[in-house]
Amino acid sequence: MKIVVIGTGYVGLVTGTCFADSGNDVVCVDVNADKIAMLNRGEIPIYEPGLADLVVRNRAAGRLRFTTDVSECVSQAQIVFLAVGTPMDEDGSADLTGIWGAADSIAPYLASETVVVCKSTVPVGTNRRLLERFQALLGREVRVASNPEFLKEGCAIADFTKPDRVVVGVESEDVGDLMRELYKPFLRTEHPLLVMGLESAEMTKYVANCMLATKISFINEMANLAECVGADINDVRKGIGHDQRIGFQFLFPGVGYGGSCFPKDVKALIHTAREHGMMPELLDSVDEVNRRQKSVLFRKLNEYFTGDLEGKTVAIWGLAFKPRTDDIREAPALTLIDQLLEAGANVRAHDPVAMDNVSRQYEERIELFIHQYEALNDADVLVICTEWNEYRSPDFGEIRSRLRDSVIFDGRNLFDPKQMKKQGFFYSGIGIVPVENAMQASSTAPDLATN
Repeated sequence: MKIVVIGTGYVGLVTGTCFADSGNDVVCVDVNADKIAMLNRGEIPIYEPGLADLVVRNRAAGRLRFTTDVSECVSQAQIVFLAVGTPMDEDGSADLTGIWGAADSIAPYLASETVVVCKSTVPVGTNRRLLERFQALLGREVRVASNPEFLKEGCAIADFTKPDRVVVGVESEDVGDLMRELYKPFLRTEHPLLVMGLESAEMTKYVANCMLATKISFINEMANLAECVGADINDVRKGIGHDQRIGFQFLFPGVGYGGSCFPKDVKALIHTAREHGMMPELLDSVDEVNRRQKSVLFRKLNEYFTGDLEGKTVAIWGLAFKPRTDDIREAPALTLIDQLLEAGANVRAHDPVAMDNVSRQYEERIELFIHQYEALNDADVLVICTEWNEYRSPDFGEIRSRLRDSVIFDGRNLFDPKQMKKQGFFYSGIGIVPVENAMQASSTAPDLATN
């Protein structure tokens, strides 16, 4: 099929490249001329494992092209995907400026049979408004579909090519059939393509992300409670995770969720609920628990140093909001850095791929190091914010030799507390009582353990 993808951000670039890799003729369009020039040089503007090789291979085969010119490709397209950003507005709603701009730019070139598919995450009712907008612009109907993405940064290629399900919202059966034909190469293992109404498809994306965010906030709140009462959240997690009704996915305690999806989508669904006169109490709580959880490491550090972080040097491992990405949007590590700088502490940090993005934001206010152990030199404490594989089996002797004191605050519970005590570390995780206190849980909860 001849496909055009409007937008070469994370979703657009992965979508276009994967469709090209399955044999389609794909053109990716973006208004950012510098980004298009970069892609045409074979350079990838985002970090996603495996994506660069796919782009290079499909460009060489002639199946994938990049341009800023909408007119040269849209008129020949069978399907045009809208994959532009919908950032969060000040009131928590989704900013649809990019969607309307993309729709207006392609409208003059749309053939009568072309299907416009909204891949961007948009509020319920947006595709209906797209239908009305095209009708007003062209004086005729344009076929529109909703096809929300469910890509996880760091494994987006696998998510796209081996999806759990594909969700498609349509107004007519023939559009559903066209989308089924397009996705056929990716659904050979009997995973379903679910055809539903436009509004149902739009809401599915938000509800999925809000459900996952809810699980994260729930286990984080339970971790804080476990720490108060002397329980080990890792044991509790196993105790509930083997219940098939609950499962283990997204039940790992930590320092809160971040990224481009969960924070934005939770707030967007809250905004939608309020627009319809509802009080989204559960979603409000999910958002608030996550906001507070991002401060849990700072509270622990502040408690450990008895409220005096002035002049202390804190080494941080992990800056991206999750492993296998350079995305620092809403990253918990940045919340910690801001709090430490405000308290007068010095910050030395390492991340395998996200340091360029952090450097642009903080410039000279923090020190960044190419090698993870160099960040530890003369630091008072090591804090782990992101669970990169590189941090899972470190040289603890090297850590001890570089830190001023053998102190680790672990926001991702990477290590065994008993083993850390044997190696001479003070070790504090999330929802884990330090070993020396495990047998004497206090009846009063310390401030650092509250959420």
